[in-house]
Amino acid sequence: MSLQLSATVRNALLDAIETAVGTTPVLHIRSGAPPANCAAANTGALLAALTLPSDWMAAAAAGSKAKAGTWQDASADDTGTAAHWRLFDSTATTCHAQGTVTATGGGGDLTLDDITLTAGQTVTITTFTLAIGHS
Repeated sequence: MSLQLSATVRNALLDAIETAVGTTPVLHIRSGAPPANCAAANTGALLAALTLPSDWMAAAAAGSKAKAGTWQDASADDTGTAAHWRLFDSTATTCHAQGTVTATGGGGDLTLDDITLTAGQTVTITTFTLAIGHS
């Protein structure tokens, strides 16, 4: 049998992620394959860097936690195809989470309406959810 957690435990774990990462974290959207793990060096070109709001996630409920506030980079750093993201502390030095980027409907951990980014364009994340399954 696989491990099963109550919604209360899943919610507590998700809320602890936001606490551990801290306020005003930085989200990088990068090209290329993601690093092997969060401790590994960055890979690919930095396409966009978003400083997230102080309270960047809503309270967890039913084992999921959605973004809060506006997640936006007013001017993308480079031109390229978004392929992965990394979530850092507020100094952008410690990576706490990473995942894939795909176009909407592509099944990535983060989806964009268009994964082709152009330097100088505005990049806005409209939805982002962390979830822990197995109730």
